[in-house]
Amino acid sequence: MVVTADPTAQDVATTMAEAAEAWLASLGTGQRAVATGGTPGADAEADAERLRWYYTPTDHGGLTLGEMRPAQQSLAMQLVASGLSTAGYVTVSTILGLENVLDHVEGWGVDWGRERGRDPQCYYLRVFGRPGPSGAWAWRFGGHHVSLNNLVVDGRVVSTTPCFLGADPATAPLLGPVPLRPLAGAEELARELVRSLPADLAAEAVLLDRAPSDIIGGNRSRVGAGDRMILLTDIWRGRFDEPRLADRLAMMSEGAERASGFDDTDHATLALGGPRGVPGAALDPAGRELMTALLSTYLDRVPAGLAVWPDVDDVHIAWAGPLQRGAPHYYRLQAPRFLVEYDNTQRHANHAHAVWRDPESDFGHDVLASHRAAHHPA
Repeated sequence: MVVTADPTAQDVATTMAEAAEAWLASLGTGQRAVATGGTPGADAEADAERLRWYYTPTDHGGLTLGEMRPAQQSLAMQLVASGLSTAGYVTVSTILGLENVLDHVEGWGVDWGRERGRDPQCYYLRVFGRPGPSGAWAWRFGGHHVSLNNLVVDGRVVSTTPCFLGADPATAPLLGPVPLRPLAGAEELARELVRSLPADLAAEAVLLDRAPSDIIGGNRSRVGAGDRMILLTDIWRGRFDEPRLADRLAMMSEGAERASGFDDTDHATLALGGPRGVPGAALDPAGRELMTALLSTYLDRVPAGLAVWPDVDDVHIAWAGPLQRGAPHYYRLQAPRFLVEYDNTQRHANHAHAVWRDPESDFGHDVLASHRAAHHPA
């Protein structure tokens, strides 16, 4: 999502640069080699790594928290916090901690080819280019169910997408009657909105009576019309050499597809393209209020005033799956230069994904193109 040229974007960029410089200065030579990448937009080959992102427990690229000393970890998390609101930072921190819960759920037995497969310290940070008030630089923080991608150009934050948050388990018990649900707002507000629609609009909003096993855009660097869901086996960095790991992943992918009941026609129905479902312009005042609250669960991930809000009238909501809580479901919010996807389908609808994107300028594609044309003409 490209952000506006306001003081907030400049102030946040300054804070980001100071945090990035402090973290990089704390690293040893070997650590810096892993923690840094090429300048954004220098050329397609140099920029290819910055455009890779994942939400699986794979190598996201960069220096992991586990490879840092405690003081370096603190500096790393200060950089992460600089690109998030307080609520966003708390949510990201909670998702990291859920790795301990997931390890327990899975009986401590999933390793993914490393010493610990579910590891709250296996989150990667990398800085691209040189932080500062001029030129282009970026940073990425990612690991299982987190991917934050930020681009700064000439001292201003210009892109904060793709921005992915997930939760597995999506619901977990706490002491007391209220469970832990990091993405509850994004789920419950959408369900309430669709349930509130009159019958004719509900028929337009619900595209299918069953849900896909994952978000449709997957981890593509760019999303476009006709894109269909990517299978789980393809949302990793490379392939597993060990047959046991390759087989496990294939079984998970095949099991999720079987559970969804999807066929080729269903995948075609949910393929990305123009906005589907019901637009905000068709909602009554209560529905528009719900839509605005739902949008805030995505756009308020970043510091106040940083994100550009789409016109609520233009935002379409589309749903797939049953509407009762606990059933596998998927929804999409879409407007010009705005795309949100949410699913909670896997692990018996207790494993959620929620991504916010700008289909036209994820990673700041268009801003970098303008910057190159102005400062590096052919």
